[in-house]
Amino acid sequence: MIRRVLVTGGAGFIGSAVCRLLVARGYHVVCLDKLTYAGNRASLRDVEATPNFRFVEADIADTVTVLRLLRDEQLQGIMHLAAETHVDRSIDSPAAFVETNVVGTVRLLDAALEYWRTLPAREREGFRFHHVSTDEVFGDLPFDSGVFTETTPYAPSSPYSASKAASDHFVRAWHETYGLPVVLSNCSNNYGPWHFPEKLIPLTILNALEGKPLPVYGRGENVRDWLHVEDHAEALERVLTRGRPGETYLIGGRAEASNLSVVESICDILDERQPLAGMSRRSLISFVADRPGHDRRYAIDPAKVERELGWTRRENFASGLARTVDWYLGNRWWWEPIRASKYAGERLGKVA
Repeated sequence: MIRRVLVTGGAGFIGSAVCRLLVARGYHVVCLDKLTYAGNRASLRDVEATPNFRFVEADIADTVTVLRLLRDEQLQGIMHLAAETHVDRSIDSPAAFVETNVVGTVRLLDAALEYWRTLPAREREGFRFHHVSTDEVFGDLPFDSGVFTETTPYAPSSPYSASKAASDHFVRAWHETYGLPVVLSNCSNNYGPWHFPEKLIPLTILNALEGKPLPVYGRGENVRDWLHVEDHAEALERVLTRGRPGETYLIGGRAEASNLSVVESICDILDERQPLAGMSRRSLISFVADRPGHDRRYAIDPAKVERELGWTRRENFASGLARTVDWYLGNRWWWEPIRASKYAGERLGKVA
């Protein structure tokens, strides 16, 4: 039974949700994070002082440190979430995505393999390397038909999705070539609290709250399947502890929505919570030149994870979005320093 886990990228949006969930459920969690721009230890405030949590600032490519942690902490599984994830950034600086998402993953696999080979037979059998990936590796779908499944061919269209596709292939290769017991998961777009403010939903919430323009790519017709981050964390725990070695599980929210409809819904929620004098926030929406290679639509069929692992999402998108808006309204202490930073000032015009 897996009870001692290394979570890479644990100070990020999804990683911190995983850390909070696992710590609350009694796992011993070692969080490893390089603390780049999107890693924030404040997101771990609720678990930092608990005896079953340890934070280590390090790079996944530092195999010496990773191997020492695996041995010293006698870890039984790795949940690998550390990654560069923002598509706009990958278009501007693709090499950083190759370095972290591909090279970093390979070095982490090397450390995991060396550690795994030293374990007694029973512990080797129970060990898992869980690689957390994205639905963007599959490319896109027509607006009116189709869903991604575990057998959908890969067709990445951005440097980000290409780097994640490559890392997926390396993880599978370490399973097939060396026997490392791996599981993979590919998720749809996450949303919820603690989300870094450059992404679509938090950027829209904060810009709309402050009465600033709300940039939307193209005509806002691109469709995404939205998954609440806490539902995703629940699914990831099940994949780690119950998933079959070598298998892939797609995790989606069964909640498709166009980018424009998401932005409009946020405007309406904020108009109800904190009206702007004499105007609707929908008037702040501005359409901007589309992103190069912008995927039309993502949609996931999560039937396998529902059927085999007994997971279903709990939060519907309407209530989850309202809860997310309320979280940002109530937690200025977390996001205001990010918005005030030099980095945030440079990126506020970007869209997810």
